[in-house]
Amino acid sequence: MSLTLQQKQAVVSEVREVAATAQAAVAAEYVGLTVTQMTQLRAKARETGVYVRVVKNTLARRAFDGTDFECLKDSLTGPLLLVFSRDDPGAGARLVRDFAKDNQKLVPKAVAFAGELRPASDLALLANLPTLDEARAKLLSIFQAPQTKLVRTLAEPAGQFVRVLAAYRDKQSA
Repeated sequence: MSLTLQQKQAVVSEVREVAATAQAAVAAEYVGLTVTQMTQLRAKARETGVYVRVVKNTLARRAFDGTDFECLKDSLTGPLLLVFSRDDPGAGARLVRDFAKDNQKLVPKAVAFAGELRPASDLALLANLPTLDEARAKLLSIFQAPQTKLVRTLAEPAGQFVRVLAAYRDKQSA
């Protein structure tokens, strides 16, 4: 069943709205996946806040006009699944990477990040980006490291003195 003009316009506006706010996108070929597998993929996507949609390529090209994902237009060939990461740039890439491990029929074709088209082989780079919480934790540990080192350095002479006294005491008692 083909879509009416109003339905096509609704799909284009929905995808454009998501693309306007998304941080990264992955286009993946899904030929051969069963309905159950697609349902599992969509359920995982909902859990992680990732937008997954199968859209006709001509409608996707129109939806990408004026967005950071305009670079994906030439990559849209064949039946593709579009995966958009809204909050975490690596969330969609992690979803595709993890799902493709168990389902070889899901094949990444293109990755777009920061308005730049990347080959499908860069999916792992995007997927390995830390989440926001991980990045914050690393930043805090970097900020905390100098203070921790300073406290250890200041406490070390006193600790050495105590160890020397304990060694002297042990020597005297023996």
